[in-house]
Amino acid sequence: MKLLTQSQIDQLLANGRINAAHIGKDGKTEDFKPVVKLFCPWTDAVWLISELNPDDPDLAFGLCDLGFGCPELGDVRLSELESVTGPMGLKVERDLQFTANATLSEYAAEAQRIGAIVA
Repeated sequence: MKLLTQSQIDQLLANGRINAAHIGKDGKTEDFKPVVKLFCPWTDAVWLISELNPDDPDLAFGLCDLGFGCPELGDVRLSELESVTGPMGLKVERDLQFTANATLSEYAAEAQRIGAIVA
């Protein structure tokens, strides 16, 4: 399975363009809802991705939790996530049932409070 659908890529790039324009203008970015949830089926690692860098679409921004109780906002390379292989050849997957019901900062606040992403 591909990590992202074309429609998700289009939305993530649109969000990235909007925030790149804000950064260039006044530095105040928009707080988008995550577009996609990625996870490792063999660990507690989870990524909620809200945008892609329009100048480097391999670079995603979102809430990242490697499963050690320290979720944080930051960047992750999609190519790195795609290259991860777990036991029995398992790969990072996209949560097909995920629909965001909060903004990224709301998910981040909750994740930092409890030490894990709940989505």
